[in-house]
Amino acid sequence: MTALALSRVEPVGHPLDLAEDVVAGLSGSCDRTGEDELVVDLGGRWSSYQLVLHWCADIGFLFATSMLDYKVPRERRGAFYELVALANEKMSAGHFNFTTTDAVPTFRQTLLLRGAGGATVEQIEDLIDVALRELDRFYPAFQYVLWGGRNPADAIAAAMLEPVGEA
Repeated sequence: MTALALSRVEPVGHPLDLAEDVVAGLSGSCDRTGEDELVVDLGGRWSSYQLVLHWCADIGFLFATSMLDYKVPRERRGAFYELVALANEKMSAGHFNFTTTDAVPTFRQTLLLRGAGGATVEQIEDLIDVALRELDRFYPAFQYVLWGGRNPADAIAAAMLEPVGEA
């Protein structure tokens, strides 16, 4: 059996320092609310979103979360649980969460960095891009179910349409 030569890679810098630079380069705004937390304001197609990036150094991951700007009424929660499950089936990165405690839909995504020596600009850009893409893709579906009274399957079908061109 061959022995593996393992070496420990020490982080190059704080990933949120890099995230601040990336957001500035995207002409976005952000607020460092603590050493390990950054709040990023994103202008989306359907809404403005607040993406919170949290660095967990002891585990080595960068956690991104964005709560949507509405509370789900009790009478729509069953349909909304179904909608979240259907949306998560369509996603390859990140997921939506919805709990009875807060009744607010939340997008979550994690970038694992343990042993990587730090995050890259591309990884931070991708983390932000994926969050914005998925929030924008499913925002109308959430609206259809919550305020339009549509069923979850129809809402997901409408969200999955890829429009071509511009009107």
